[in-house]
Amino acid sequence: MSPMAYIPDESAIRIKAVPRMLRQGKICGRILVHRAIISSLEAKGGSGDLSGISGLNELRLACAEKGVGLEYIGDGIQVDNPRQALGEMALALDASIVTCDPIMARLAEALGAKVVYESPERTLRLEDVFSGDVMSLHLKEGVPPRVKRGAPSKWFFENLREEPISREDLEVIISQMTQDVYASLGEEAFIEVSKPGATIMQFRDYRIVITRPPFSDGLEITVVRPILKRRLKDYGLPAKMVERIEGGAEGIMIAGPPGMGKTTFAQALAEHYRSLKKVVKTIESPRDLQLPPDITQYSKSASREGELHDVLLLSRPDYTIFDEMRDEEDFKVFIDLRLAGIGMVGVIHATNPIDAIQRVANKVDVGVLPSIVDTVIFMDGGVVSKIHTLEMTVKVPAGLRRGDLSRPTVLVKNFMTGEVEYELYVFGERTFFVPLKRPIGEGGDRNKALVAKILSRHVPEYDVDVDGEAVRLFIPSEHRRAYLKKCQSRILKLCKRLNLQLEVASD
Repeated sequence: MSPMAYIPDESAIRIKAVPRMLRQGKICGRILVHRAIISSLEAKGGSGDLSGISGLNELRLACAEKGVGLEYIGDGIQVDNPRQALGEMALALDASIVTCDPIMARLAEALGAKVVYESPERTLRLEDVFSGDVMSLHLKEGVPPRVKRGAPSKWFFENLREEPISREDLEVIISQMTQDVYASLGEEAFIEVSKPGATIMQFRDYRIVITRPPFSDGLEITVVRPILKRRLKDYGLPAKMVERIEGGAEGIMIAGPPGMGKTTFAQALAEHYRSLKKVVKTIESPRDLQLPPDITQYSKSASREGELHDVLLLSRPDYTIFDEMRDEEDFKVFIDLRLAGIGMVGVIHATNPIDAIQRVANKVDVGVLPSIVDTVIFMDGGVVSKIHTLEMTVKVPAGLRRGDLSRPTVLVKNFMTGEVEYELYVFGERTFFVPLKRPIGEGGDRNKALVAKILSRHVPEYDVDVDGEAVRLFIPSEHRRAYLKKCQSRILKLCKRLNLQLEVASD
């Protein structure tokens, strides 16, 4: 009777599971390695990923050590579906597949093949790592493992240990994570991207990004978890802004630098629209917003060109949240859906509000810009820093003098004060973005800080602006009494000393 035969798949070779099982006596028999796997390992080795070749060498040494036969079978042609090819070969040879891949194990069982599934001993639990204020986990071969702690705009890195992590350790961790994801696939987990150099998975609240050479210069795992989930009311928005969100704003841009809380605000906005009985859908890449199941989340990375546009036009949601707009196609989808009458909320990286407006304005006629974007919410440090609205009028733009130069002009207003801060218009073939306020400068910044210091002691909500001639305040009506009683006389004295006028407005 011939000894039992075992066919390891690439996962079992890569993390050196078969040598370990041979030395522990868990398997005993001939080891059959498919040449298609060797071709795959060779191709990856040529791109800088040598872990598979290292695993194959370790397998050879273990077989020699234990006196186990090692044979190479099949041809060296890489196959489109290696799992299926191994399953069929195991059936033909009455061999057992050895794997650390949960999908390979399930497929082998479904085909009726014998399987030995090796789950490596767990070395990392995400629940243990992500405690307190941990925002993300960063693992890269040859580098000490570390976490990012803190909150948006206030974070720091902390090493979990000083010794660098090895590629072999990372392969074991990837196997464990993959097992967890596949165990709850379709319920609490899904795979967003699965390519030779990059894998993106969502497991519960954790977004897992795995990159390999040649896509990255080394094997790397990044795990991100949202540490904060807020409701719209937690942002302390003025009542008239909430009214605009609920009834007037149909084209919203949420802008700000990376890590300033844009996605967290977009998530709060999606749930607020849902609470108003609106049909809400999202476009994400990857899907990482934590939302109730009745809000459908579409994957941009998993869709074909034009597919999202067609699906959303047919399903007609009241609002679509487009998280992380980056390329030309993203803006095209946003513009087309908004002009079709769908309420759109786009998240965009920008250093200031006007940058976000410019990125859309350069792609459409200025005359239709306010029909596409009517509100810009700028995030800074996790809070709403500034709100702008866009309106269309016909006038002689700022900087032009002749009456016959009157033309369509977009007014970009500070929502809280109603003051026009920018004008956008076309002259010749160029689009001009004209600031109407003079730069504050160092003196203006200092004066603004002095006014804000007085207000912050007694007024919880306010907006202050200082130019070369005046201090302009917006005080919500509910705080007007506190301002008049406790702040006004001190601010008037300050303005007199600084030779500035004082202008105060309320809603």
